[in-house]
Amino acid sequence: MLSVATWNINSVRLRAEQVTRFLSEQAPDVLCLQEIKCAEHLFPHDVFEAAGYTHRAVHGQKGYHGVATVSRVPLREFSRHDWQDNGEARHVGVELLGPAGQGLIIENVYIPAGGDIPDREANAKFGQKLDFLERMTRWADALDRPTLIVGDFNIAPLPEDVYDHKALLKVVSHTPLEVETLTRFADAHGWVDLGRKHIPAPERNWSWWSYRTYWQEKDRGRRLDHMWASPELAAQSRAHRFVEETRRWEQPSDHVPLVTEFDL
Repeated sequence: MLSVATWNINSVRLRAEQVTRFLSEQAPDVLCLQEIKCAEHLFPHDVFEAAGYTHRAVHGQKGYHGVATVSRVPLREFSRHDWQDNGEARHVGVELLGPAGQGLIIENVYIPAGGDIPDREANAKFGQKLDFLERMTRWADALDRPTLIVGDFNIAPLPEDVYDHKALLKVVSHTPLEVETLTRFADAHGWVDLGRKHIPAPERNWSWWSYRTYWQEKDRGRRLDHMWASPELAAQSRAHRFVEETRRWEQPSDHVPLVTEFDL
């Protein structure tokens, strides 16, 4: 059995104690982090070393973005893609080398949020998000081995993936254009959405709540974080969960972790 987790931590140094708690309580074999918000030389390697996650691949940058994959299983860095061709650290891929998950490719990605206006002409960030996805789609079309892609996709694709489908149709993260673009990415490799394989719609399965509204009282959530697998790998997934209690911890990330277990 192999367990893989993903979490937009929104600053790994600020929330190092929370990450340690999560690793202790949930004990995933591999944890993929997004929005680590630190340059590679400032990544808190000692925190993960002490927790037993002695294998790491970090793609960071000063102040913003950044992704990291930490593991109890031996790994090697497999890929780094600059999906926007602008130097932003938003992707790192690894290949597992240990007996558990031998040869498994895990791609860790942080797709741009896309700004506030869902119009390419009026908002360059929205256009960059769409282009990011289109480049990923061309990449996915050429994949030839079982792969797991995880991370903050910043898109809630299904009507049931948001608290109010009609109200959010013109809000970035749930617009029809974003959903169509993400669907093309899904179709390019036949990705299986593990969140909805194990927790089918319309069951609530959200991963993000804005800091602007009290999340428990209003529960205005969206499913922005995802774990997708190649069909043959998806057939080996046995369980999936979202760890919502982390949102109740002091000074939490606005995202919660997802965990999938595989029988490999």
